[in-house]
Amino acid sequence: MSDPLISVSDLSKLYIMGTTKVNALRSITLDISKNEYVALMGPSGSGKSTLMNLLGCLDTPTTGEYILNGINVSTMDDGDLASVRNKQIGFVFQMFNLLPRLSALDNVALPLVYGGIKKSRRIEKAEQVLNAVGLGDRMDHKPNELSGGQRQRVAIARALVNDPSIILADEPTGNLDTRTSNEIMGILDKLHKLGNTIIVVTHEHDISMHAHRIVRLRDGLVESDVVNENPIDAQALMASLEEE
Repeated sequence: MSDPLISVSDLSKLYIMGTTKVNALRSITLDISKNEYVALMGPSGSGKSTLMNLLGCLDTPTTGEYILNGINVSTMDDGDLASVRNKQIGFVFQMFNLLPRLSALDNVALPLVYGGIKKSRRIEKAEQVLNAVGLGDRMDHKPNELSGGQRQRVAIARALVNDPSIILADEPTGNLDTRTSNEIMGILDKLHKLGNTIIVVTHEHDISMHAHRIVRLRDGLVESDVVNENPIDAQALMASLEEE
């Protein structure tokens, strides 16, 4: 059996706020294999956002070890973490985090700029992933000229442009209506079927049910870690809604 893509061992995160100590995570141990589709769930204060920040190399643990694709990222400095993030992780955020003055194409190409990729290749790759998410006819549009669902598609394309090991989606449908949410989850489902590793952070039960594995956190601990035997097929759901 191959090594896990993500291996977290005894991971803890302690925040000190004045005289107050907050144990956001308490000795989390978790493995995620390549091509898994995992939902991280939990109420506010459960530690899921802190765990997402650690898994996404946006922060470092207080104690414990995090091996990402064979690399120990637990003790890296900010510069090294930024390099790992750009190569290994594609982020999809609830608020899209698109630059308003750039076109969809330029927003998607941005990670490749940081990676030092030449312009012709950046444009080629950005066009390729925008076509893959159904926005081939919106490449020149700026974010304020796109719907919420289209903006999230741009964000997904941007997450894909570096061929990352992991797609990390933080409440990816939080600002979208039900129909558009299903469309976005359909894209994530399709990406999973194409071989991508998907981690969705959500507090919504129906969104978590698209995942094939659901990890619930509470008070900084893993409360449960279960296989979802009947994940929602978003594309089949969309087809049924169109028939109604």
